[in-house]
Amino acid sequence: MEMRGARILVPGATGRIGSALVERLHALGARPALAGRDPDTLARVSARSGHAPARTFEAWDLDACARTVDWAAAELGGLDGVVVCVGVAAFGPAPEVSDAVAEHLTAVNALAPMAFLRAAAPQVTEGGVLAAVTGVVAEAAPARMADYAAAKAALATWLTAVRREQRRRGVSVLEINLPHMDTGFAARAVRGEAPRLPRGLPVEEAVDAVVAALSDGARLVRPGTPGPLEVVR
Repeated sequence: MEMRGARILVPGATGRIGSALVERLHALGARPALAGRDPDTLARVSARSGHAPARTFEAWDLDACARTVDWAAAELGGLDGVVVCVGVAAFGPAPEVSDAVAEHLTAVNALAPMAFLRAAAPQVTEGGVLAAVTGVVAEAAPARMADYAAAKAALATWLTAVRREQRRRGVSVLEINLPHMDTGFAARAVRGEAPRLPRGLPVEEAVDAVVAALSDGARLVRPGTPGPLEVVR
C-alpha cells in the first residue's frame, strides 16, 4: 500500500503504539482517522497529526466498533486500511481470574478487533490492508496469563482465516505479533501484577516494522533474528 494519501483508521490511537503510528502515518503523507477511549489524549494526538478526524469508543461495545468504521469511511471518503491497536492485559492463575474479567479480556483483545475488521472488510478495496496487534503471548501461552493469551491466540487464528478469504480480493491481512514493548501496557492490567519482565522494545522500532509491513503488503510482523523484529511477506 502506498502510504501517501492512504486513508487509514487506527483504533487504539490513544495508546503508545497507536498514537506513535498515527503520527508516523501523518508524517508519511497518509490520512489517518483516530479512535480511542480518552478524549483528551485523542485531541492531542489529532492536533499533532494535522487535526485528523477523531472519535471516542469503548472496545467492549462491538456495535460502536463497527459504527466507528463507517464513521471513518465517511470522514475520509473511503478506507484503504485499518490497523487495530487495542488491548488489555490481566495476570494471575486461571482459577483466580473471574469470569467477568475473562469476558472483558476476550471482548477487548479478540472480539473488538474482529468487529473493526469485519466491518472494514467490505469497504477496503484491492491493495488495502486489514491489520491488528496480537503479541508473543498468543504463541508462548505464559503461565498466569491464560485468558489474556487465549484471547490473543483467538485473534491470531481469525486473522489467518480472513487472510485466506481476502487473498482473492487483493487485500492484505497483517498480524502484528509484538514482543514486550516499552509502553507501560503491563502496568495497566485489569487484574493482577505483571511478572518481572525484560526491558521492552522501543515503540519506534515497532512503528518502523509496522509501516514497512503496511507498505509491502506483508502478512506478519514478528520477533526476528538477528534484529528485534522481522517483516514476513
